[in-house]
Amino acid sequence: MTSDSPSDTAARSAAAQALADQGRVVEAERAFSDLLRDVPDARDALNFLAVRAHANQRPDEAFELFSHAARAHPDDAVILANLGTLQRERGEHEAAVASMQRSVELAPQFLGTRLRLAEVLQALGRHAQALPMYFGAIMTAQQQGRWLSDATTEVELQPLVKHAMRMVAVGRRHLFTELLKPLRERHGGAAIARVEKSLAIFLQDLPAVYPDPAQRPKFLYFPDLPSPRFFDRSLFPWYAELESRTAVIRDEMRTVLSEDSGFEPFLGHVASDEMLGQHLRGERGPPAWNAFFFQRHGERHEANARRCPETAAALEATPLCRIRGHAPECCYSVLTPGSHILPHHGVTNTRVVTHLPLVVPADCALVVGGEKREWQEGVCFTFDDTFEHEAWNRSADTRVVVLLDTWNPHLTEIERSALTELVGAIGDFNRSAGV
Repeated sequence: MTSDSPSDTAARSAAAQALADQGRVVEAERAFSDLLRDVPDARDALNFLAVRAHANQRPDEAFELFSHAARAHPDDAVILANLGTLQRERGEHEAAVASMQRSVELAPQFLGTRLRLAEVLQALGRHAQALPMYFGAIMTAQQQGRWLSDATTEVELQPLVKHAMRMVAVGRRHLFTELLKPLRERHGGAAIARVEKSLAIFLQDLPAVYPDPAQRPKFLYFPDLPSPRFFDRSLFPWYAELESRTAVIRDEMRTVLSEDSGFEPFLGHVASDEMLGQHLRGERGPPAWNAFFFQRHGERHEANARRCPETAAALEATPLCRIRGHAPECCYSVLTPGSHILPHHGVTNTRVVTHLPLVVPADCALVVGGEKREWQEGVCFTFDDTFEHEAWNRSADTRVVVLLDTWNPHLTEIERSALTELVGAIGDFNRSAGV
């Protein structure tokens, strides 16, 4: 045995790999064997020789080499993935799960390993873990333009990808329809027929037929609802109480705005100016759409509520749409001078967006599905944000409104209960899938 320096080992490994890349596999195997004799823990040599042993029908030798490699390099995702595959072939399913899970933790971009891990979990009967694993791998790949067809799927993965897609289609349908079963039994099929139709559209079992081409929910479309852009005030009897508190709400907003703390970008922290430019445009310098959140994605911001107790209480007194992980969203929405929120669509027509305008300079407006509305301080209005909409502040002053989510007024109480459970479950499933 010699004591090669790390640089010598790397050079010998690269030379052996170059032979393999040239198709001189026997010479490469000999070079890696020589390297392994001198450096017993040489990672590339262990991995290459194990793969060759497996390809040449020497599974025990391959297993010993991969096991040695995993002991010597416990944080190498490739070695762990290969070891897990061999453990699966040997029927050592629990060991395979451990190896593959660690590989995925280290390298979540290894989508093939995620599929193989899901396959092992399924073989063990752990379907609740396998299903989101399949789904997460598929969604991630398709967002990258992969696994959309045979042409965009690696040949060796095609059978497993197709199996995963079948499992996801059947598994999600079963999971979400079973969730609605108690409500169906309690209230009858007619009471939740629109919910079930909405679920079928979400699962792509039915096409979405929008009454207006300007309406395009990004997440969940609920069919057979009236589809105004702006809703009639008579549908929201709680407006009067909220509007009566405009002055005190405005005072609290001005206090925190003057302190310039607690506000954050409404869109979150966008990775680049280019990405931000897809959502916002500035006509007087850099644009800004900021928010002081009381609720976001269903989570209450306690510190902000303590700073603005009257506003928080007023919001809590409204019939907010409450779904874990999703809704409501309630905030002071601040649009700086010259900022233009570019046309976009909301996620679902099951909830609608209400504005209570607090500070409205001239030349500010909201356009929903081509219909323009100018804010009036202290006067609420509600709109369906699944229609394409945009907003601008072309003045030299800041515009501020209170924004809050409530249920679509045309849903029944039973439908709201069903949607609370269904959307919450979809969110739970997506989070478990890493989506």
